[in-house]
Amino acid sequence: MAAGPPYNLTPRQVDCSTLARLVPMDLTFSPAEETFRAEVRAWLATNVADPPLPSGDTAEGFAAHLEWERKLFDARYAVVSWPAEFGGRDASLWEWLIFEEEYWLAGAPQRVTQNGIFLLAPTIFEFGTPDQQQRILRSMASGAQTWCQGWSEPNAGSDLAGITSRAVRDDAGGGWRITGQKTWTTRGAFCTHLFGLFKTDLDAPRHNGMTYLLVDLAQPGITVRPVERLDGDDGFAEVFFDDAFVPDDMVLGGVNEGWSIAMATTGSERGLTLRSPGRFLATARRLIDLAREQVAVADTATRDRIVDAWIDAEAYRWQTFATVTDIVDGKAAGAASSMVKLFWSELDVRLHEIALDLLGPHAELVDGELAAWMKGYQFALSGPIYAGTNEIQRNVVAERVLGLPRR
Repeated sequence: MAAGPPYNLTPRQVDCSTLARLVPMDLTFSPAEETFRAEVRAWLATNVADPPLPSGDTAEGFAAHLEWERKLFDARYAVVSWPAEFGGRDASLWEWLIFEEEYWLAGAPQRVTQNGIFLLAPTIFEFGTPDQQQRILRSMASGAQTWCQGWSEPNAGSDLAGITSRAVRDDAGGGWRITGQKTWTTRGAFCTHLFGLFKTDLDAPRHNGMTYLLVDLAQPGITVRPVERLDGDDGFAEVFFDDAFVPDDMVLGGVNEGWSIAMATTGSERGLTLRSPGRFLATARRLIDLAREQVAVADTATRDRIVDAWIDAEAYRWQTFATVTDIVDGKAAGAASSMVKLFWSELDVRLHEIALDLLGPHAELVDGELAAWMKGYQFALSGPIYAGTNEIQRNVVAERVLGLPRR
C-alpha cells in the first residue's frame, strides 16, 4: 500500500493550504498481498474447526486451543509478521492485518496465546537480550510457553504505579526473591509463565523503582488460585508470590527501569496488536447477518444502530491503516493508543448490545449458536476495564493528547 501525507485529518484541521498539499492515497492491496489473502483464506477454510472449540477460559478449552495454536505454528501462521527464525513469515504489518481480517472472518478461535504474542513479544523484540529472544519467542509462538500478564493488584488496578509486590535482591542465587499478589490475571489459571512489574527500590517515588520480571509459575513459592467469572469460566486467577525466585536472565530491560518498558507493553495492549480491526469487522458482519434473520429489523432506530456500528468498525479499520503507515515511517503511537483503546472497547459493547436487543428473549440462551452473542457480550463488558479503565484513558487523552490542564 502506498502512503502519502497523513490522511486521518478531522475537518477542523483541514484548510485550503492543507488540501493543496495532500497527495492521493492508494488504499488498494498489491497483487502479492491479495495472493497472500487467498492463501490464508484457503488454509483457514480447510482447518478451522466446526463446531467451534470450547471456551479457552476453561481447562478443557485451553488445552484444545493449544492444539490449534500448534497447528497455526506448524503452518507458520501463528505469528506471520515475526522473523522466520522465531516461527514467522517475515510478513509486513499490512499482511498481518490481512491475516487478522481473514482469521476472524473465518470464525477461527480466539488466541489463548494473545497476551504473549501480542503484548509481551513486541516488548521482548524491543528490550530483550538476544538470549532472551532465542529462549522465549519461538516457544511462545508454538504455545509451548504460555504467558499471562501480572499487572493488576488488589489495591493497584488502573493505577499501575501503585503496585506493592516487590522483588528483593538475592546475590547468592544470582537473581530476585518476589513477594506479593497479582489479580485479574487473564488465563493465569492455565499459563506456564507470567510477565509483570515488581518494586525493586521501595524508597523510589511513584513511577520509579520498578523492574519488569519474567516469572516461571511452576516453582515453589507461587500459588495460583482461579477466579470464576460471571459466565462460569475460571481462566482468571489470583497469583500469590511467597519468596519465589526469578534469575537475573529473566529481568527484561534494566533493573528499576520497568515503568518505561511496561509503557511499551501497554501501548501494544491499547493500540495496534491486541485488538485488530478484523475482529470487529467480522462481528459487524455477523450482526448484519443476524439482523437479516430478524423480523424486528424493520424498526428504523435499530437499523440505524446497526449501520452506525458497521461504519464504526470500518472507521477503526481505516484508522489502523493510518497507524500502520506511521509505524512503517518510524513514528510511535504514544498516548494516542489510549484513544484507540477507548474506541474499540466501546465499539465491542455496542455491537453485542444491538445483537442482544435483536434476539430478545433468545439472548439468554446458554447453548447453541445464538449463545455466542451473550458470551461475547459478557466478555465485551470487560473491555472498558482491562488495559486501563476507560475513565483513566480519558484522562490520558485529555492531558497527553489534547494538552488540557490537570485539575
